[in-house]
Amino acid sequence: MQVDDSPIAELRGTTKRFGSVVAARNLNLTIRRGEFLSFLGPSGCGKTTALRMLAGFEAPTEGAVFLDGQQVNDVPAHHRPVNMVFQHYALFPHLTVAENISYGLRQRRPKPPKAQIDAAVDRALETVRLPGFGPRRIWEMSGGQQQRVALARAIINEPNMLLLDEPMAALDKKLRHDMQIELQTLQRQLGITFILVTHDQEEALSMSDRICIMREGEIVQIGSPRDLYDRPKSRYVADFVGKSNFFSGTVEGVEGGTARLFGPNGVRFIGPAVEGLVHGDTATASLRPEQIHLTRSKVGVPVTVINRIFLGEHTEYLVRNPDLGQFLVLASRQVEAGEGTFEPGETGYASWRDGAALILSND
Repeated sequence: MQVDDSPIAELRGTTKRFGSVVAARNLNLTIRRGEFLSFLGPSGCGKTTALRMLAGFEAPTEGAVFLDGQQVNDVPAHHRPVNMVFQHYALFPHLTVAENISYGLRQRRPKPPKAQIDAAVDRALETVRLPGFGPRRIWEMSGGQQQRVALARAIINEPNMLLLDEPMAALDKKLRHDMQIELQTLQRQLGITFILVTHDQEEALSMSDRICIMREGEIVQIGSPRDLYDRPKSRYVADFVGKSNFFSGTVEGVEGGTARLFGPNGVRFIGPAVEGLVHGDTATASLRPEQIHLTRSKVGVPVTVINRIFLGEHTEYLVRNPDLGQFLVLASRQVEAGEGTFEPGETGYASWRDGAALILSND
């Protein structure tokens, strides 16, 4: 769907303390109407706290939360035009699927007519691809079906924003992938702003319009999945978004935003540099495994293959160089068709083109 640049929600200087513990610190974020935004970070980084402040389950200690331009610090959760899908779904086992989905509507005063509620339940079940499942009990549903019931219960109230707190954490990998596609489709279909909390980088990269990377209660970078993958501003972001190899060295020159970094024994890395690096700085080259070419030709640095993992479309090699240490190489099936497969213990050569590395400041 088309994302509207007008803000549907904002965090302005928002801080949340629990006693002496600062769970979120000075968060400044504008959420655009109709976008799919993800909070990404490790456990304890503050992403769920940010979500709960948007939902109204937590009030900020400092700063403000705005929804549609109105400050809502003191507005309780049930009076906000948002709904939340929890990690464990929070479904009522003693109620049918239809009764779970209609629960919010049945709590309204005045209560809508039964025919209106039944029609809304049917529409919600159709939307999440569970038509005819209304009479079933929750314990008769699979994990993926229960997640869809939780989604149906959330969307039946037609919220302006749907908040998702790691809703796929309990699903197996294949089902999680299928549900990622369904969530994207549902979001485009409904036109609702989706805000996801996850620690799964693949989940955030595959689903989001923008990702908000958090660390120790703070926002460290916001951007599109491609921006964060191709242009991380720190080693932390490069390490958290996708896989990367890191090599320390000394900056030998910066020109036009491109830096030259020399690592151990004169190994050279050239690529885009973060702002502020100057000649003589100690810095880090970030090099994605797919940017490294492994060959038997004597081009690049000599390496010994330590381990090999077959991943279907790619093979991941762990290799070691006496000066650079251990690092990862990702070889596609197409490359291996010409070069052949390397066995553990075999010697090869690793090379990369100028411009493939990102030169980052140490953080």
